[in-house]
Amino acid sequence: VQLQASGGGLVQAGGSLRLSCAASGRTFNSYVMGWFRQAPGKEREFVAQITRSGDSTYYTDSVKGRFTISRDNAKNTVYLQMSSLKPEDTAVYYCAAKSSSSSNFGSWGQGTLVTVSS
Repeated sequence: VQLQASGGGLVQAGGSLRLSCAASGRTFNSYVMGWFRQAPGKEREFVAQITRSGDSTYYTDSVKGRFTISRDNAKNTVYLQMSSLKPEDTAVYYCAAKSSSSSNFGSWGQGTLVTVSS
């Protein structure tokens, strides 16, 4: 599956952004989808993931209550709604896909930059 992330930009602290990730192919609903981020000088970290049907979601503690991951299988798209943004959320955000035959996220998008100003 090929992934294309979009929606990043510059936002003030406390603001909101919605990231989108469009997937190619006809088997989107067979993939667990996730969002990761990499801040300057730091390693890439997990942010959120959503099951194939969208019935379960998981978040890293630092974004719980502020970020929401969702998916529209009819549109082959996964979203990350980000609210109450903080300067420490500044990072390049990547979407990723994990197939049913893998325990790891094996397909990655190109990343979209989110910058939160204080």
